[in-house]
Amino acid sequence: MPRTFAYVRVSTVGQTTENQIQDIKAAGFHVEPHRIVTETISGSTPIARRRGFSRLMDRLEAGDILIVTKLDRLGRDAIDVSTTVKALTEIGVRVYCLALGGADLTSSSGTMTMQVLNAVAQFERDLLIERTQSGLKRAKAEGKTLGRPSVLTEKQKKDVRAELAKGSTISAIARKFLTSRQTIMRVRDE
Repeated sequence: MPRTFAYVRVSTVGQTTENQIQDIKAAGFHVEPHRIVTETISGSTPIARRRGFSRLMDRLEAGDILIVTKLDRLGRDAIDVSTTVKALTEIGVRVYCLALGGADLTSSSGTMTMQVLNAVAQFERDLLIERTQSGLKRAKAEGKTLGRPSVLTEKQKKDVRAELAKGSTISAIARKFLTSRQTIMRVRDE
């Protein structure tokens, strides 16, 4: 008889996985508590770098079932999600995604559905990046200063360069100007 596991993930400590667990139960899946793997980690973290999921992979065997509530619980990167589902398929684990109507992602139709959704998600991320880059380029062309405001004034930067020329250490200069060593090194490298 196949064992059923659930992978539930949230991005931040203030969030709870309880809704995901309830959704899995409401969908008719019975998952024993010791087979529910809960993790608090960003979806942008590659699945290979997630401790909880790595431990889960060590426990899964051929014939087992893995349930996730949404595809983004596995990850936000289309390639990472596809690679993960493929690896699970190769060891004989079926992966069900509740948000896709409980589709078995390891089946032909589930694989196609996942690939289409991943492609759309990747397209949306690419568009967001393009819009962001375009906005930054426009702002720069309009003469707007990008990034955080400089901690030091132009006069202070000139004084920092003079101190560096005298041979003062970066740490001593940082203390004198009440700033970080990194700020002094940036002025030095400008």
